[in-house]
Amino acid sequence: MCGSRSRTRADVLYLDHAATTPVRPEALEAMLPFLTDRFGNPSSHHTVGEAAAAALDDARRRVAAVVGMRSGDVVFTSGGTESNNTAVKGLAIAAAQRAGAPVRVITTPIEHESVLASCDYLARVHDIEVVRMPVSATGRVDPGILAEALAPSSADGRTTALVTLGYANNEIGTVQDIAALSAVTSAARVPLHLDAVQAAGWLPLAGTGADALSIAGHKIGAPPGIGVLAVRGRLPLEPLLHGGGQERDRRSGTENLAGAVGFAVALELAEAERAAGAARASARRDAFISRVLALVPTARLTGDPLHRLPGTASFTFAGVSGEAVLLELERRGVVSSSGSACAAGSDEPSHVLLALGISPEVAQTSVRFTFGHGDDLDLVPVADAVAASVAAVRSGG
Repeated sequence: MCGSRSRTRADVLYLDHAATTPVRPEALEAMLPFLTDRFGNPSSHHTVGEAAAAALDDARRRVAAVVGMRSGDVVFTSGGTESNNTAVKGLAIAAAQRAGAPVRVITTPIEHESVLASCDYLARVHDIEVVRMPVSATGRVDPGILAEALAPSSADGRTTALVTLGYANNEIGTVQDIAALSAVTSAARVPLHLDAVQAAGWLPLAGTGADALSIAGHKIGAPPGIGVLAVRGRLPLEPLLHGGGQERDRRSGTENLAGAVGFAVALELAEAERAAGAARASARRDAFISRVLALVPTARLTGDPLHRLPGTASFTFAGVSGEAVLLELERRGVVSSSGSACAAGSDEPSHVLLALGISPEVAQTSVRFTFGHGDDLDLVPVADAVAASVAAVRSGG
């Protein structure tokens, strides 16, 4: 296998980029001055602070250009989880306050835990109704079902405050028809939040029609601990963090200046390389999927076979433990995962796979392979290792 960003040591091939990615050298180089001599607080009213504020404003402007929003729409956060929490809770609570009456939020059962838990919080604490639309067996949302969910209801008089959807699913890689879905929300005049954490670097971020967009730095070559919520300035947003009023009163707390700078550099590079990289990755992914399905008779692809992230291939292997296959793969030098890193350690089957109609027993056989944006790998040996690992687990060793 040839060298790439997926090579972590001489003996380990890392295929879990949906969990986290290495920091790009360009991002690290851009960050270093702000961790050493240019360490000012952007809120300080002196020359050192003003220089820091200027660097933060530049990072904000560069991010805004990639996502197709105004620089004032960009809120720097600690990562994807905070961005999703701020969008879902902040937009829904603000809408309920303005309406002076109960409202509803629409989502699906396959969203990231940070979205689903935020929705559960809204229902439990704020009496906000949560509507979970069904998805297809491949994880896609039907725009017609969304239109029905958005139709005014005379039963309780609730208005819809927000639709929150994943642009691309973190476990199975299914990509939604965002153009069609955003057309529905726009026609209904309901804000649309997109969890774009997995989409960034693979799919266009500008022109989606979304009113709010969540991105995590560590999925695109920036460090952990930095993220963005881009939210249209016209939308009222109740902040989760209160204090000094940073980020235009939408997210208090001293900004992670070095992280913001690294995020801007990594996002620009990811966008510049996106089209060519996605095309190369899609071809390798399809060849890898075909070989695994040919070599392992019990293998089943999860997610949409056509509308999926270029760097994601996910399977179930009925009759064997997914965790056992992962251990066997690592023994052969391949590191991958069974799904979301945020749910790692749970004995419960994936909520995403269950929502697709997959039985709990089969859901627990899942294995996910996710490739890096700059990978140039020979995946034939990986597919062979998958087949050998499944066979070894099936035979008992």
